[in-house]
Order: sequence, then C-alpha cells, then structure tokens
Amino acid sequence: MAADSLSPRLTLSGVSKRYPGVLANDNVSLTVAAGEIHGLIGENGAGKSTLMKIVYGAVRPDSGEMRWDGAALNVSSPAHARRIGIGMVFQHFSLFDTLTVAENVALALPPGIDRVQLAEDIEAMGARYGLPVNAAQHVYSLSVGERQRVEIIRCLLQKPRLLIMDEPTSVLTPQAVEKLFATLRQLSSEGVSILYISHKLDEVRNLCSRATVLRGGRVTGTCDPRQESVASLSRLMIGAEPPRATGKASQAGPESLVIESLTMLPLERTGKALHDVSLTVRKGEIVGIAGVSGNGQGELLALISGEDPRAPPTSMRIGTTAIGGMPVAERRALGLAFVPEERLGRGAVPNLGLHMNTLLTHDKGLTRNGLISTPAITRLADEIIARFGVKTAGPTAAAKSLSGGNLQKFIVGREVVKSPAVFVVAQPTWGVDVGAAAVIRQNIVGLRDAGAAVLVVSEELEELFEICDVLYVIAGGRLSERIPIAEATVERIGLLMGGARGEVDHA
Repeated sequence: MAADSLSPRLTLSGVSKRYPGVLANDNVSLTVAAGEIHGLIGENGAGKSTLMKIVYGAVRPDSGEMRWDGAALNVSSPAHARRIGIGMVFQHFSLFDTLTVAENVALALPPGIDRVQLAEDIEAMGARYGLPVNAAQHVYSLSVGERQRVEIIRCLLQKPRLLIMDEPTSVLTPQAVEKLFATLRQLSSEGVSILYISHKLDEVRNLCSRATVLRGGRVTGTCDPRQESVASLSRLMIGAEPPRATGKASQAGPESLVIESLTMLPLERTGKALHDVSLTVRKGEIVGIAGVSGNGQGELLALISGEDPRAPPTSMRIGTTAIGGMPVAERRALGLAFVPEERLGRGAVPNLGLHMNTLLTHDKGLTRNGLISTPAITRLADEIIARFGVKTAGPTAAAKSLSGGNLQKFIVGREVVKSPAVFVVAQPTWGVDVGAAAVIRQNIVGLRDAGAAVLVVSEELEELFEICDVLYVIAGGRLSERIPIAEATVERIGLLMGGARGEVDHA
C-alpha cells in the first residue's frame, strides 16, 4: 500500500531548534505514515540527529508542532516517548558502561521485569535478527559494533509503533543486513513506522519508500529513493556527486608493519582471544581487515597501538624494530599514528576544545619550556579544520559539540597531517556522510601514495573494496589468508566474516 494512502503516524510542522551559533533545524516539516519506512538523509551536521532527538523527547524544540496519530503531542522525555510507542537506536550510544547488557536493556523497559527471563529474551532476539550478544557482559568491554547491537535489541524489545534507526547496519555482514531488512519490512507490514537514517544510499534506495533530504537544517526535498540513483541522491544531499578515492597504482615497498604468529588471551574475561595472527603491511600499500565487530579487532588494535603492552617483543615490528611491549610514545616516535574507533573518550576528550585535543598525539612544537603554546595548538587545529573541511564554530569549540562525521574528519586529520610512516585506522567513515567519507578516503589513499603503510579496520565492505590493495578477514580471533583485492568478492568476504573457512579462503 502506498504511503500516501495510509494515515499519518507522525507529523512535524515548522520545527526549529537553535544552539549558540548554529541553527540546527530551520522550519522543518515531515510526515511519516503508519507502516511506512521513511528515509532521512543529509550530510553530517544537516540536522538529522537533532530532529530525531526532538521526536524522541531528548531535545525540546524552540518552535513548531508535533502530531501523533493526528493528535497534538508534546513529548516531554525519552521515557514519555517510549510509553507512547516511539523507540530510537542512537548512532552515539546511550548505554551505561558499568552495567551489563541486560541491566541496560531493563532501564528502557517497565519496572518489575524478570531478569532471568529478560536475559533469555535478549539472546533470543539477537539470534532471531542476527545480532548476537551476551546478556551478562558488561558494556565497557563491548566493541562499538556490539554496543550498537545492544541498542537495536533494546529498542525492538520495547515493541515500538515508530522505530527511529540511526546508522543501524555498520555492525553487520552483507548477509545479516539482508536479514535485518527482512525484519524491518515485516515490522512495516505489521503497521510499525520506521524512520531510517543512513549515509549508505544504496540501503535507502533498497529499503525506503520515501525519503526526506535535509541540508543546512532545512528540508530541501522529498523523493521516492527507489526511483533515484546513488548519484542523484548524493546531488540532493550535498549538491554534487562525491568523488571516488583515486591515486597512483600501488607500488608496495619493504615490509613496514609485521605481525607474526601472535596468540593472546584477552585483557577482559569477555573479550576475544587472538589465535596465531599474522599479517604484513608494506610501504605504499593499504591493507584492510574486514569482520563483524567483536571478533578480535579491538584486541588486535590495542596490541598494535600499545594500549595493550603484553605482546611478546618479537611478535610485531615496525620496519626492523620489535615493538611488542614498547610504550605508546616510543611507537609514535617510530612513525606510528593510530585512530581508534571510539571518537569521544578515546579519539578526543569531549569537553576540551579541538586545539587542546591536538595535544593527545602531537608532541613537537606545541609546548615551550614545559608550557602549552596556545598559538601553536590553535594554528594546528586551524590547519586541520581547513584542510579537512571540518564544520565547527572554531578551533576552541569543544569536541562534543561537533557532529560525528565532523569530529571524525578532525581526528583523522590530526593524524594525517603528521605524515606518519605507519597509519592504523579503525572504522574511518563509520556514520560519516558521503562527502565527508570521500575526503577521509582520499587522504588515506594520499598517505599510501606518499609511501606510508596503511592498515584499515572497517565493517564497510564498499569502503575496503574502494581503497585497499589487500584484504584480510577476522572471525573468531583468527585472520584469513592474505587476499589481493583483485581476488576478493563481496560474497567471499561476507562468508569469511560469518566464520566460514577452509575452501572459502581459496575460492
């Protein structure tokens, strides 16, 4: 049934929200029908998240009206939203690190829930939708992808009438994405309305019957994405087609980052052990690691960066220098730069200005006689902002004030401007719009062309196929064989991500 023939579930009229120096939403109107899957697209900072937080009661609008099933409604809080049937899966998670998965889910449900039954329901829901989680695991020990699974399951257990999903598929294999889409279509057929926010335009085209485009806080159009191409949707979003990353043909040089037969138990009881991991990244080469989140990526990256110093000295090296057990600062001195998957809290200190955040990884020329040089760190922040097109109020703006994509551009830029010899980056474009993703990918390719050895850990297969020269797949703490990109297919990589081995490695 066409969305236009269904009764409105949600109607927004003239909604505006202003923050100091920023008009996040400017007279926005939007209608979502009962049972409709409605896409919301726009570049980072377009106002999508602010608008959805208004619907969910987490932010109060300055003006405008919201109607729910035709009746005027003022959503006073997220708890109020959940009571009337609005659920939201946030891109930036709203989980308590020190609580278990089950305890976090219980907070969003009515009191008096049987905890034993809830744990069973969580794991059953995860199995049904291809989102496996351990209900007893503490959130602080979960990867970004695993936390996103918890958000999705928590929302589905609330049995919402309107489900808001913000970038929900970054943790899934291609096969699991299809399973989730089948679930969303089933929910839609049962009358559940879905507001689907994604920067993956192919997903919007495949799933949504209508899409609203935001640019600069304003609605610039509504379309049927099934009748649009990725290029035409990109033009609606950013006014142009995003370029694909281009560079010279890879000319791999000497080995630069080498890991040999690394086996390691996890630091956390609920973490993932690594089994006989070996990989090589050469100068002038981009190597990608694909895999569903929680299969050992976090543990491997902690060992490479030095956050986990337990690796045997000879198990990994940069050039000819063994780095197992070496302090982080000494690895940086060898030319290692690292971008973690968690932006706020690890990649940047939320309450500090961007200029102060440069000090996290830069240590040359920014201090004088033991004192921070404010002009120096401000110049560096300005350089990163300009070079990477970071949308911000300025170099002193707090990191937490930036949209996810703009903060990611700043964090990646902070490392790229160092011209590292070895660049290791996790989830470089997670939740980033097509324009910003193009900027980040082009700079990664530019580092390779300048002779750097680049290791990219990503769950975005399209990204890995676009920029990488070689792929590995991690599953269950084990790495596949080294796969030249010319021999890789989405089907083969997807099967390996799901844990298939043996003949698939050589298919």
